[in-house]
Amino acid sequence: MRVVVALGGNALLKRGEPLTAENQRRNVAEAAIALAELVSDGHELIVTHGNGPQVGLLALQGAAYKPDEAYPLDVLGAETEGMIGYLIEQELENAMGHTRPVATLLTQILVDPKDEAFLNPTKFVGPVYGSQDEARAMAEHRGWSIAQDGEGWRRVVPSPLPVDIPDLKILRLLLEQGVIVICAGGGGIPVVRRDDGGLIGVEAVIDKDHASALLADRIDADVLLLLTDVDGVYRDFGTDAAERIEVLTADDLPKLDLPAGSMAPKVAATLEFARKPERFAAIGALKDATRMLSGKAGTRVGP
Repeated sequence: MRVVVALGGNALLKRGEPLTAENQRRNVAEAAIALAELVSDGHELIVTHGNGPQVGLLALQGAAYKPDEAYPLDVLGAETEGMIGYLIEQELENAMGHTRPVATLLTQILVDPKDEAFLNPTKFVGPVYGSQDEARAMAEHRGWSIAQDGEGWRRVVPSPLPVDIPDLKILRLLLEQGVIVICAGGGGIPVVRRDDGGLIGVEAVIDKDHASALLADRIDADVLLLLTDVDGVYRDFGTDAAERIEVLTADDLPKLDLPAGSMAPKVAATLEFARKPERFAAIGALKDATRMLSGKAGTRVGP
């Protein structure tokens, strides 16, 4: 099967861990073992990944410069795609014994400049601040928007929906040659189309799950796996009555109260991809990737 795997942020950095190259490489090496198992089972693999902490850190570093010298989010997104893609590419090659070609593709993703998301920032980037006062002070100093993320507070930026993938042609060429492709990292590099038909980057971070769903649809994938640090979608999550949902359909969505900044976009993205009966999506833990394909783990999402 052709499988698109979207690695959650935990594949690179677990909550509470310092954002060091050593920590990220160790976590990626663990993720690569699960990915290599999918390849050894005969599946065609395409990998996407998150970049929230990394792009946020680069933005913080850029704040040390004059305002007109700091790099915009689209450039920071491209930098993180290269950095994270390099780690995944190298560790996946190592896990497979260098038996298969692997390539990282910096991927532009087209968005609509009139998307209402530009007026309502919701995408978390950067470090978690322990108190609202600390986060508010940073926001006032940097001109940010902030929102609560679990027990902490983080910066939020516009997250427009992906519309198209200008680099789809080169992606298909790589797949035709049997290359395992790492692409659309962090949701891809957000671009808009100019009046003359050219492309230009825009200040935003695209949700990686929606970008992964669009990618999986455009390359005719059979399966979309969203791998995270929980073993599925839960009903009444965080309560004593919490229960993992084994199969989720669009009819179940109105009955669920899902966090807007985490599980809600994942469910929406998988439902979007799995609207065709010949394919399915699943949400679950990285360690359960192969079992999710057979319906023995995670939450399977269908029409």
